[in-house]
Amino acid sequence: MSNPPRTYPDLHEHLALLAERGLLQTVDRAIDKDSELHPLVRWQFVGGMAEAERKAFLFTHIVNAQGREYSIPVVVGALAANRAIYSTGMGVPVDQIQAKWDRAIANPVAPRVVTDAACQEVVIEGEALLGIGHGLDALPIPISTPGFDSAPTLTATNVITRDPETGVQNMGTYRAALKAPDRLVVRMATRVGGAGGYQHYQKHQARGDRYMPCAIVLGCPPCVAFLGPQKLPIGVDEIEVAGGLAGGPINVVRARTVDLMVPAEAEIVIEGLIDTELLEPEAPFGESHGHVALEEYNMPMRVTAITHRSKPIIPSYLSQVAPSESSVIKRVAYEPLFLAHLRGTLGIRGVKRVSLHEPLTGLLRITVVTVDKGTPRTEIWRALNGAAFFKGDCGKICIAVNEDIDPDNADAIFWAMAYRMNPVEDVRTLEHRGQGHGPKRELDQEEDSTLLMDATMKGDMPPLALPTREYMERAKSIWDELGLPKLRPQPPWFGYSLGDWLPQWDAAARRAVSGQYLENGQISLAQQRGGIRPETKFRPE
Repeated sequence: MSNPPRTYPDLHEHLALLAERGLLQTVDRAIDKDSELHPLVRWQFVGGMAEAERKAFLFTHIVNAQGREYSIPVVVGALAANRAIYSTGMGVPVDQIQAKWDRAIANPVAPRVVTDAACQEVVIEGEALLGIGHGLDALPIPISTPGFDSAPTLTATNVITRDPETGVQNMGTYRAALKAPDRLVVRMATRVGGAGGYQHYQKHQARGDRYMPCAIVLGCPPCVAFLGPQKLPIGVDEIEVAGGLAGGPINVVRARTVDLMVPAEAEIVIEGLIDTELLEPEAPFGESHGHVALEEYNMPMRVTAITHRSKPIIPSYLSQVAPSESSVIKRVAYEPLFLAHLRGTLGIRGVKRVSLHEPLTGLLRITVVTVDKGTPRTEIWRALNGAAFFKGDCGKICIAVNEDIDPDNADAIFWAMAYRMNPVEDVRTLEHRGQGHGPKRELDQEEDSTLLMDATMKGDMPPLALPTREYMERAKSIWDELGLPKLRPQPPWFGYSLGDWLPQWDAAARRAVSGQYLENGQISLAQQRGGIRPETKFRPE
């Protein structure tokens, strides 16, 4: 029986579109999944490449250190190696992503239950899960941080659990380390306001349930996969919001061995039972906060079935030190939420943009709020406080800047701090902040604090001392004509007015570049005067 038409692409169709747009790099040579795969893709994040040049990598010939070959390809970066790839998965241009998220969250669509599911074309259960080369050990799961990680780890996951009281499912992205062909250990966030899956785990414990049913889904359709890292209110079914993104119901099917509904077009589904009594050491693992997470006790899961397509593809996220695929996914999803909170919920209309600093800090520690010039100071401080405490693990350092400052250019931010900020008046510190996600954890009961900085202009200032745009663009065309090395302009790359500038000075500048500087000399000669000290300011009438 065939399913009704769907309104969204699956992973295979998404990869075909990436290839058509020149965003997919296929690697057919043998690649060791444990020592070579992630480091190879990592180079496009640490090798000085512009974000627009990054691609998804599809590996078709996977081996391990013992020379074992795997028949299943692995793709890395297929959801968010850059914003163009993310926008391809979302089906809209980058500048329309926020509006699409807003519509999807406001207009969820209930899933459609089907019985004919691609994700169950192959079913592996019972004895077939056991032994080397079987079960989980048959899957080419990469090691993410060779040299530190202790196991191949599932990273591009949509982990599905159900609230035992309300029946509402949760779907989150949690890592899971392989331990045996039929056992892995799942790490769900336990911090304050943490993962919905962990809250389900706590409810099962309170009820006295020995096991919590769980399905770890790999290779969801992009509109579903994007919901795993997204932070929605507790109790919201992510599959319904995915339907909002897709503009139609997501096909789901009942899992084979656990009472959960899983995306029908997924590549692989790992079904199992999480032990609510026993915990098992898991990690070291290179985490998204940029440090290696050391061993901790986390949740063992006994695998009861693995189902997959007849020709599946396994996705893996490049995480660890930002920028990475996981940080791009979170950034594109989180920034619109912050902006909606400040502009909509708090009503601060002067806020134009919220940027979560990505390189090394991984979005969690530094937030840059862009405001209109002339925004009242009271509104700037409301925005800084609102950004600092919108999410418990984001906004340790919040900086307000004006629209001429590129929030992705640390040098520009330092410039604003150096010339637009009086530390005595424009800096505040606040105590009683949790540690949040990072190498220091809330479980250690160690508090952190918050730093707020107003680095906006408090009045007009002279222009930025670079040639104006028309002259820089003219020079760039000559640069390109000469075949000189490719340029990657870093804003600010041209001069512009910051308010303290007069039309008379514009006219003098035009005369100077047209070779008529002597006329400027005649004008200034007529303005000579005595009885004043050098460096006395002069403003022409």
